Amino acid sequence: MQPSDIDKKVDELVKAEDIATVTDLDEAEVFLREHDISHEYTLSLLSDKATIRRLVQRVDLVILPLLAGTYCLQYIDKQALSYAAVFDLFTSTGIDQDQYSWFASMFYLAYLVAEYPWSYVAQRTRMAKVVSGCVIAWGSILMVTAACHNFAGLATCRFMLGVFEAPITPCFMMIVSMWYTREQQPFRAGIFYSCNGVGSMIGGILTYAIGQIHSFPVWKAIFLICGGLTVLWGTLLAFFLPDDIVSAKRFTVDEKAVLIARGKLAKTGILNHKVRWYQVKEALVDPQVWLLTLFTLLNEVVNGGIANFGKLIIKGLVQDSLRTTALGIPQGAFQVLFILTGTYLASRFRNMRTMFMAIYLVPTIIGTSLMWKIDRSTHKIGVLFGYYICGSFVSSLVLAMQMPGANLGGYTKRVTGTAVVFMAYCVGNIIGPHAFLDKEAPTYPTGCKLIIACSAAQIAVAVALRVLLLRRNKMRDHASPASEAEEAENVSVDLTDFENPHFRYVL
Repeated sequence: MQPSDIDKKVDELVKAEDIATVTDLDEAEVFLREHDISHEYTLSLLSDKATIRRLVQRVDLVILPLLAGTYCLQYIDKQALSYAAVFDLFTSTGIDQDQYSWFASMFYLAYLVAEYPWSYVAQRTRMAKVVSGCVIAWGSILMVTAACHNFAGLATCRFMLGVFEAPITPCFMMIVSMWYTREQQPFRAGIFYSCNGVGSMIGGILTYAIGQIHSFPVWKAIFLICGGLTVLWGTLLAFFLPDDIVSAKRFTVDEKAVLIARGKLAKTGILNHKVRWYQVKEALVDPQVWLLTLFTLLNEVVNGGIANFGKLIIKGLVQDSLRTTALGIPQGAFQVLFILTGTYLASRFRNMRTMFMAIYLVPTIIGTSLMWKIDRSTHKIGVLFGYYICGSFVSSLVLAMQMPGANLGGYTKRVTGTAVVFMAYCVGNIIGPHAFLDKEAPTYPTGCKLIIACSAAQIAVAVALRVLLLRRNKMRDHASPASEAEEAENVSVDLTDFENPHFRYVL
């Protein structure tokens, strides 16, 4: 059903049932009423645990492979520049390392500018079509990059790549929060986000293979092959990724009703194409949003440095492009391990997300200290091990990025909160690379100090967030004991977490 059709149906329902305003209704609730599905019937559907388990497995098969594949390609494409830098990019284009540092900033500056407009467009139109269109566009931009021959051309392509990659992660977090319960969201987000690590391994192997080419510039071949694969994947995505639960073609009416009912119990809202400006304002004054924003900013300062200079640190150990690429592959496996264990534990143990956000920063501090302080001439394995384990901070990031989807009620507030957090994601990645100074290669002590400081600060922010949410839950428990039936009904009118007294925050 198109947004305009839903709006017409809302008008009919308002007249028939004397609901206060059109904008009060969540569009998933419109779907239920259109098919004469009562609240009592949805509750009865939820009682069939075996059917729900099979349905969740179907959702996993329909949604997760598409998200995972896209994320794998996104990581490879985003890192294509760093792969090219290990080979002949610098000599072929005449750029230096200071200019190279600006490429990451260009990418995330574009990401920062484009991310909220894309989020707005995705909410107002068809989310999956926005995503697939952007995937095809960024694959095309990657192929065009092979034609560049100087800093200006590379910087322009890098900027445009950031524009079209900007909506992917925010939209994916919104998709996960739509299709899964709050308890299931961290691990599902972890599954697709761990494909960063899978992408790191595949990208390393692919680049190692491309590096055997002697008849064509290796750096150009990297961009052409990666870009071509991405264009093909984006086309596949356009046909198979559903826009939302209501319009998904591979699910029956009853199955959609179950998925909507599961979402109702989360009290965060399912789907609404109307932008509620008061919810935008509420998101901007919520301390929870700003603590998550600060956490993400600090996390991505770390990422901006490690992602762009990690392979150059390894190159300082072995002085060989192919061996540098090969030695970087295990780092992807470690990243998969950290993300999957962190998100699984956060899903397995109730109200422990903020604790795991803090715990998974400890290996980053240890690993960075090893890269910085160990004698590189006699303990190369120790330096490599430090590089491999320092990626644990990504698990903390995944948990933090899923928090707006789980802890912000109201569809517009959730979209806005997610967008604000991802703006910090961009700013951190802009800042991070500039702490790795060319004159300090290959140990980069200034960059290492910044990573350790940011990681320690994140632990403090995670503790502060836990205290805030715990205090809110205790106040709500004291003021208004939760009633299951009333909780499920409140989401029908797209209430925010501030408006809904029965909303409880995950910790």
